[in-house]
Amino acid sequence: MPVPLEIVILAAGLGKRMYSDTPKVLHQLAGRPLLAHVLASAQALQPTVVHVVYGHGGEQVRKNLAAAKVNWVQQAEQKGTGHAVAQAMPQVADAALVLVLYGDVPLIRTETLQNLIACAGDKTLALLTAELPDPGSYGRIIRDAAGQVSRIVERKDASAAEAAVREVNTGFMAAPAIRLKKWLAALRNNNAQGEYYLTDIIAMAVAEGVTIATRVPQDLSEIFGVNSKQELAQLERIHQQQQAQQLMSQGVTLRDPARFDVRGELTCGRDVVIDVNVIFEGKVSLGDRVQVGPNNVIRDCSVGSDTVIHPNCVLEQAIIGADCRIGPFARIRPETKLAAHVHVGNFVEVKKSEVGEGSKMNHLSYIGDTSVGRDVNIGAGTITCNYDGANKHRTVIGDNVFVGSNAALVAPVTIGAGATIGAGSVITKAAPAGELTLTRAPQVTKPGWKRPLKKNKDK
Repeated sequence: MPVPLEIVILAAGLGKRMYSDTPKVLHQLAGRPLLAHVLASAQALQPTVVHVVYGHGGEQVRKNLAAAKVNWVQQAEQKGTGHAVAQAMPQVADAALVLVLYGDVPLIRTETLQNLIACAGDKTLALLTAELPDPGSYGRIIRDAAGQVSRIVERKDASAAEAAVREVNTGFMAAPAIRLKKWLAALRNNNAQGEYYLTDIIAMAVAEGVTIATRVPQDLSEIFGVNSKQELAQLERIHQQQQAQQLMSQGVTLRDPARFDVRGELTCGRDVVIDVNVIFEGKVSLGDRVQVGPNNVIRDCSVGSDTVIHPNCVLEQAIIGADCRIGPFARIRPETKLAAHVHVGNFVEVKKSEVGEGSKMNHLSYIGDTSVGRDVNIGAGTITCNYDGANKHRTVIGDNVFVGSNAALVAPVTIGAGATIGAGSVITKAAPAGELTLTRAPQVTKPGWKRPLKKNKDK
């Protein structure tokens, strides 16, 4: 029978150096909380249970990640990593294998964790270690004459010789639950920080004849934690570079991989080209041959093949059809659906509207709560007046309608198929199909009228 896996994630840290009221594990990396990244790696291992030990700002953490399928465990007092893990152990099955993760170490890979738990067992404790050119404040791995791990020494308790060791403890470990419970109960806090160190269980395991197996991460960035805004920014750039490299390996052209951010999930078809300073948020899909110009923000959108998004646009929660032209300086707001071959030009805003195939609105327009038919031309400066101060109303524009410049369509209103709306018109009633409708005051010229002049201030 396979041994059940239970995961304990330590997420109770205060994060003093973040200088923030937000709990450290809720600070965002690539648009998601640090803890959400760790949870994703943990869930990919298909554990029986994930236990999250929370403390500072705990209710905020639980509320923010309410959808996560985890067992929340409160650590009312922060007395060290050993104490934190011990809070979860009463709810862990004796027969389980326990994997310890950290809520502020977001880039750990599932593959690395799989390698770690694969070598853990009833008589083996698995430890993730790494060699660093500057080991800094990490705990040092101390090995015996035979090269076997004998103990871990925290930096503040290390001698000069021990501090010179470059192999460090990353904190990630996998151990049999029944043994881990006994070792945690035996921990003492007679050390420089007065805390219960999880690392002290290594010496206990060795004394019992338990083998300490070590594995190393595929990349050092996997073990880097976040304790300051500077470290958060560094990991953000590392993560974005990793995503850029992955996309380019799949055939995506990035004009400058260093100026590119994915804050969610991006999928691309063939021959996609993305220019600089583009931000993707949420879930975005780009079809074949899509071109995205510089300085765009695209959030939770599907973009059809051969569409071009010109510079400086914002698209959110929209479906964009094939071979469309968007922007520059266009805004596509939520619940908008553009069919194929639609043009939305500069300084045009479209909100909660459906636009039919081949329709165009190229300049300075607002289209809100509107159904637009096929092959419609909407002139510059046209707006749909959808809000009466209390409620929103819909406008319906039929196929082959031509709306002249600077028109105002006051909803609720219907423009029949094939109708023409004269420039400058304010349409408050239904415009019949196939007819010209306009509202226009008579043009008047005042003979001999003189423009006022400024008075001479010196007189």
